[in-house]
Amino acid sequence: MAIILGIDPGSRVTGYGVIRQQGRQLIYLGSGCIRTQVPDLPNRLKRIYAGVSEIITQFSPDVFAVEQVFMAKNADSALKLGQARGVAILAAVNNDLPVFEYAARQVKQTVVGTGAAEKSQVQHMVRSILKLSAAPQSDAADALAIAITHCHFNQNLLRVGDPRLVLTRGRLR
Repeated sequence: MAIILGIDPGSRVTGYGVIRQQGRQLIYLGSGCIRTQVPDLPNRLKRIYAGVSEIITQFSPDVFAVEQVFMAKNADSALKLGQARGVAILAAVNNDLPVFEYAARQVKQTVVGTGAAEKSQVQHMVRSILKLSAAPQSDAADALAIAITHCHFNQNLLRVGDPRLVLTRGRLR
């Protein structure tokens, strides 16, 4: 049994999703968005760090999964995204969580079946996989999809006896 925190980083809105993996079963624990709502980047980063730290305290995850940086058309946006991602990872590392990274296409492929899936398709599949009564907000759904992807890859490692089995907080998961 492991608790996975998935993060979809953004400098204005950072989505988070928390699930518990019990064997092949995935149980929804919570999700939402950290909305920074301040004009300057340093204070937005401060709020992201504080928000992720609070979520870690609330849910006590064993694993932190985050979306990898992708090349955006706008370099300024890519830099801000990288900084938001960096402070989220820092919050995880400061809480001794192992960090796993997944590409956006890899997440979509795992959850929907195609790396070119639309956001609405990701929301629909997350709702279905976690048996939710309603689709989560877009950024929260993306974060849950990242957590689901981690579970999928971790389960595959267990099934084939891969030596890269995930150790979380000193225990084999």
